[in-house]
Amino acid sequence: MVELGAGVDEDFEGRGVPVRIAASAAFMIVVLIHLVGQIFASSSIVTEGSQVLLMPVLAAVLWTGTTSPRGRLVVMAFVALFFSWVGDTLPRFLDGETGFAAMIAGFLIAQVFYVVAFWPYRHQSILRQPLLVIPYAVAAAVLVAICFDGAGELAVPVILYALVIAAMAVLATGLGPVATMGGIIFIISDALIALRAFAGFELPGHSFWVMLTYILGQSLLISAVEAKVAVEPNPSPR
Repeated sequence: MVELGAGVDEDFEGRGVPVRIAASAAFMIVVLIHLVGQIFASSSIVTEGSQVLLMPVLAAVLWTGTTSPRGRLVVMAFVALFFSWVGDTLPRFLDGETGFAAMIAGFLIAQVFYVVAFWPYRHQSILRQPLLVIPYAVAAAVLVAICFDGAGELAVPVILYALVIAAMAVLATGLGPVATMGGIIFIISDALIALRAFAGFELPGHSFWVMLTYILGQSLLISAVEAKVAVEPNPSPR
């Protein structure tokens, strides 16, 4: 999911490649454990524990795939991964709607930081061709319309989240096709969560599909960040 040869950290000097391979291998192992767990024992301590590890290990992949000094794009991506980790972790210590609200809050903040990260590339995104933005707007509007009645007190956060993740996906197109796909898949993952929570829609093995799309979306975004800084290390915000 994350290209092994995207770069190495100069801080590791000769050890860079082995450390990069180790981080990527660790991520793939955690992903495999988690997805298998989602199929066979979604509530087990192994499955839940591996979910908590996903974003820290992906952050290690990003660290070993970029070089010092790390610029704004990489730093914002790290912060987005941190709040994604918060969204993965905090609900485990809270009950019911409080836990779900904490998850939404964590991921909303993560998406805001992705928006900030991708903002300097907006002139390379589909914002140059407004007609291409329409499908993203329609997808967000349809999702909100389906989930609105069931969201209750969370209706406003759901609307805000839909707008922010659509903005993230639109701006991600400025980093190229890999990030474009990552943004779209991320929307699908969050849509699956919202449809189950607020509209009672559930696929067979629903949690597996949520996590598969979540992991793939995050991985593609991070791969795109690595690729972008490899050719444009420190873009100036515009």
